[in-house]
Amino acid sequence: MNKMPRRTKNKLNNKNRGTFGKWLFMITVALFVLFIVRFAYIAINKDVQHVNLQSKAEQIYTQRQVIQARRGTIYDAEGNQLASDTSKYTLYAVVDRNQRSNTGKPLYVTNKKKTAKVLARYINLSPAKIEKILTTNRQTYQVEFGAAGSHLSVATMQKIKSHHLPGINFVATPARQYPEGEFASQLIGMANPKTDPKVPGGTTLVGQLGLEGYFNKQLTGVNGIRQDKQDVYGYQLANSKAIMKKAVNGDDVQTTLDPQTQHFLESKVNKVYEHSRANAMTAVVMEAKTGKIIAATQRPTLRSKKDPVWRNMLVQDAYEPGSTMKILALSAAIDSGHFDPNGTFNSGTWSMGGGKITDWSSGGWGVITYKDAFDLSSNVGFAHLEQNMGADTWYKYIKRFGLLKKVNVVGMGNEVAGFTQFKGILEQANTAFGQGITVNVMQMMQAFTAVANHGKMMRPYFVSKVTNSDGQVVKRVKPTEVGHPIKSQTAHKVLDLMQGVVYDQKGLGHAYQIKGHRIAAKTGTAQIGGANGYSNGDTNYLYSMVGMAPAKNPQYIIYITLRQPQNINPQPADQIAEVFNPTMKMLLNRRSASKKAAHSMVTVPSVVGHTSQAASDELSARRLQPVLIGSGKKVKQQSQAGGQQVLVNQRVILDTGGRVKMPDLTGWSAADVEELAQLLHLQLSEQGDGYVDSQSIKANASINKNQTLVVKYKAKN
Repeated sequence: MNKMPRRTKNKLNNKNRGTFGKWLFMITVALFVLFIVRFAYIAINKDVQHVNLQSKAEQIYTQRQVIQARRGTIYDAEGNQLASDTSKYTLYAVVDRNQRSNTGKPLYVTNKKKTAKVLARYINLSPAKIEKILTTNRQTYQVEFGAAGSHLSVATMQKIKSHHLPGINFVATPARQYPEGEFASQLIGMANPKTDPKVPGGTTLVGQLGLEGYFNKQLTGVNGIRQDKQDVYGYQLANSKAIMKKAVNGDDVQTTLDPQTQHFLESKVNKVYEHSRANAMTAVVMEAKTGKIIAATQRPTLRSKKDPVWRNMLVQDAYEPGSTMKILALSAAIDSGHFDPNGTFNSGTWSMGGGKITDWSSGGWGVITYKDAFDLSSNVGFAHLEQNMGADTWYKYIKRFGLLKKVNVVGMGNEVAGFTQFKGILEQANTAFGQGITVNVMQMMQAFTAVANHGKMMRPYFVSKVTNSDGQVVKRVKPTEVGHPIKSQTAHKVLDLMQGVVYDQKGLGHAYQIKGHRIAAKTGTAQIGGANGYSNGDTNYLYSMVGMAPAKNPQYIIYITLRQPQNINPQPADQIAEVFNPTMKMLLNRRSASKKAAHSMVTVPSVVGHTSQAASDELSARRLQPVLIGSGKKVKQQSQAGGQQVLVNQRVILDTGGRVKMPDLTGWSAADVEELAQLLHLQLSEQGDGYVDSQSIKANASINKNQTLVVKYKAKN
């Protein structure tokens, strides 16, 4: 009885096994069929979950390399680089001990103490701090050194590399270098790296200010691409073609800035700015006949160590010009037939339009002529002139001189147009002496050219051309006449009266006399307006002057503004003269030298890199006077650039570097002394005229940078 159930149970189990086996077989067959169908689908369509396998394989084996385009270079008038491409480097250290080369050579930091000691010589971290950074847990692959290890120069990177430290590496970032520092920095501008994942190459330089910003698109260029198919070992696959798209380098920009004049101006402006503790200062040197700017600067600059200014004051600052506006009002009065130099008026104060106009000397000078009004800079006199002309006539000349609208200097963006309400007889009269109307520096420079250039007004410019990477000129800026606001005879009369400011007994511009040269000038002192009216006190003025020379037929215009000087000892006019006089003197002397006969000219050879003896021999053979300074064996720089035309027997200073001793300057011309001071970065103080008679730094004495050299000149008998 016990065996029957067991037999029944076995039969049931066998039946269940058979059923399970059938289902297992069917499922296996179904999965196999499904696999075959899926495989066939993938083989035919090459697609998995909307991912194209063929495309994915192409990506795996295709190597894509971005070819960085070179950003264009900015040059001065002689072809010296003012802005060019470079790289900044970020330092990092590999600390993962598993990192080795194929030959087993360690690719990680092997000696932390030695590495820390070396790196501390080049980055601003102590050896102990560096060693602590290098000591990490085993899961860390690499470490960096924060701000101290970032933005390293090419020179610093190369010095660190020269120690061949295992595990020490660098990441390069595009950067811009400005070898001349503050040299016209507000005009050159700035470009900084910007990372954009959508842009091929990742990091590009973007111009933000000055020429860098204005010509950013032209300077940037277009990156290229190299693309080919490689196997896992990095070899190009057979029957595959490389795709190459060449990089197009950015365009180059050449300015009109003369390096000698620019450096000279920067030095003089910097000295006055620091001494005066002024709020701001600008200075521009321009060719009168063409509008070509050969030097321009401002303080503060965008690279000033204290409170840098990120704008171009020459076009982005609007200000009331003060009495330099009287040049334009005088021109309008003469040109319209409303100026009688011998006519008289009562100076001091004049009540009109519900207000009062006051001369800078409130007591006035009694009854004076309109010629005296210009010499003495009488506000009352020019209010009378404006009334004699009539507001409509005067406003017409304001417009003809290009005020109240943008000059549009190529390379200078974000310009302000200036403004005046010009409502009511009091405010209308105020504009004739530079109050109640705002201008920018370039507007004033443009207007001054009409007086200096026989009535023809020229647009200022400081970019001469833009060339592409093939050397083709894609943009050329030429002298441009923008109007003829006054007649030629008017301009000549105004220049005569401007000379009176400098040489007449009553004139206020005696500080701007330069021995041997005739100067035409006008000074200005403008109150500075604010929300609560005009400020008071001698330190709350905008002091300015414009000078033109030679006075009879000006070749150069220099315009200087000094805003709110806190130190007015010596007087602001004398401080401005410290910039104007030596700069104009240098220009006129250089022009006189260049006018000498062609047979007395010789081409200066380039001797940089030559030994001192070879350089001296070559210059002597060209009838030039070599002056060797420095203790080096080879010439590092020369005072006159190679290829330049100079007079026979011209001194050419050769700097060989190392320890520099002062040469004997006896008999040297002012031009030679100024070139020496510029080359050696000396502060120069000059007294007298003629040729060097004495020098404060004795011959053969060692020279330090920024040392002051005082020279006294004496005319030859």
